[in-house]
Amino acid sequence: MNSTSIIDLTHPLDPNKITIYPGDPEFTCCPSLTVAKDGFSVHSLSLGTHTGTHIDAPSHSIINGTTIDQVPLDTLVACPAIVVDLTDKKAGSKIIWDDLDKYSSRMKSGTVLLLYTGWSKHWGTPAYLEYPYLDKDAAVKILATGVRIVGLDTLSPDEIDGPEGYGVHEVILGAGGLIVENLTNLKALWELDAKAGKEVLTSIVPLSLTGCDGSPIRAFGWNPSM
Repeated sequence: MNSTSIIDLTHPLDPNKITIYPGDPEFTCCPSLTVAKDGFSVHSLSLGTHTGTHIDAPSHSIINGTTIDQVPLDTLVACPAIVVDLTDKKAGSKIIWDDLDKYSSRMKSGTVLLLYTGWSKHWGTPAYLEYPYLDKDAAVKILATGVRIVGLDTLSPDEIDGPEGYGVHEVILGAGGLIVENLTNLKALWELDAKAGKEVLTSIVPLSLTGCDGSPIRAFGWNPSM
């Protein structure tokens, strides 16, 4: 594997181009020390555990759930992935099991299910808040296949202020699963997985934040034969 074969699935953390979930802490990045004045550069960061491309640990929605520092790294590194093409979905539409069923034979324990809606193109704009969202019953059926990690290129698998509340979060995180949000570049990974028919692997690496409910991550994917 060489560096050119790595597909970065992470949005840059840029205060001038970012979408924050309503009510979450804002993101700031400010110079605290400079080379010119202090001899070295240091920046001050302020952000939430769910800022940018990030992972939700069970404790995000479940009382006494597993925290992000308790998630074994071997469940997050070099995981086989399935990329589901959902780019036909419109703003505010629901992703149901019928949209996913044809991929179900590939779903199993240890596999990461990535829902590719193409919504990352709206990152940093008001349109990013009007994303396709996952049906709660579909989440139940995903878990029945053995999958425990679901990733999306949207703000959340749940509709903002929707009638099901945080139902998908409760289903997946309640089963000890993980949710990865705000991914990008899933098209490139899909082109390897579905279009070219090549195996893809992903890594979703969080910070080791003691007792926290999630973490910003560096997510990336690749084809192991390249």
